[in-house]
Amino acid sequence: MKRIVLGLLAATAMSVTAFAADIKPAIIYDLGGKFDKSFNESAYNGAEKFKTETGIDYRDFEIQNDAQREQALRKFAQDGNNPIIMAGFSWAAALEKVATEFPDLNFAIIDMVVDKPNVRSVVFKEQEGSYLVGVMAAHASKTNTVGFVGGMDIPLIRRFACGYVGGVKATTDGAKVIQNMTGDTPAAWNDPTKGGEITKSQIDQGADVVYAAAGGTGVGVLRAAADAGKLGIGVDSNQNGLQPGKVLTSMLKRVDVAVYNAFNDAKNDKFSYGFNVLGLKEGGIDYAMDDNNKPLVDDAMMAAVEKAKAAIIAGEISVHDYMSDNNCPY
Repeated sequence: MKRIVLGLLAATAMSVTAFAADIKPAIIYDLGGKFDKSFNESAYNGAEKFKTETGIDYRDFEIQNDAQREQALRKFAQDGNNPIIMAGFSWAAALEKVATEFPDLNFAIIDMVVDKPNVRSVVFKEQEGSYLVGVMAAHASKTNTVGFVGGMDIPLIRRFACGYVGGVKATTDGAKVIQNMTGDTPAAWNDPTKGGEITKSQIDQGADVVYAAAGGTGVGVLRAAADAGKLGIGVDSNQNGLQPGKVLTSMLKRVDVAVYNAFNDAKNDKFSYGFNVLGLKEGGIDYAMDDNNKPLVDDAMMAAVEKAKAAIIAGEISVHDYMSDNNCPY
């Protein structure tokens, strides 16, 4: 009996090892690079968590310009990488072509929907988390004026802005929200100098809390707010530690969860396709609390944001989705 059990265990171990060897996970980041302290870095953290837990390595690549997208994706597919995850909506056109050419490979794209039978499309309810940090911004503001600095001017970033305005105005009647976008090209994601300049302009207009949804540009927003003695709000990753004591919170968009889940599902032969939506209820969206911002959040603010969070999850508050309706009602 002992020999049989040992034989079964050995066979199981061999099959698991063989299966694990069959997956060759890969991730390709968007412009700004994997250490942008924001969107891309969150994706990287998810891949690293998978690697640490499973011992399975992954391949990654940082594009330098849009012209590299299709070439890089096709190269990964030709090399048999599977699954391949793309961080960012700008990958859609390249994925449409390459997923069709390699129907036996699994792909995932974050922040965009690509309707192919071998593609998982992961999108987030950014408006829900933005509403929560808007509640916190309104509580923290002494001027009743807060700011929003977006990256590239696209409906996705307008979704962040609209949710933020909703949270601010639901908390403080008559509050003012100054909104600016950094640009209308992909360069807007990686221009911290311009982000800082916009922030200074908003502060000159009375803003004392500024929320950045701008990728690497947001690093400049947080720095400028801190230098002026005002508060910033981070996005995607937990950016509270970038300017300790000067970042009110960060709107967490759990890109890391999306990447980890995709890799792990492929490992366990459970990779699914189609539309995958992550909001507060699904654990894909939240706000960040840690030792860096704890002194900034009093009991009243915490009670208000937790009440709003529970109401959104329960369906008692429905935050407007700018991607569905481009008329922000707040």
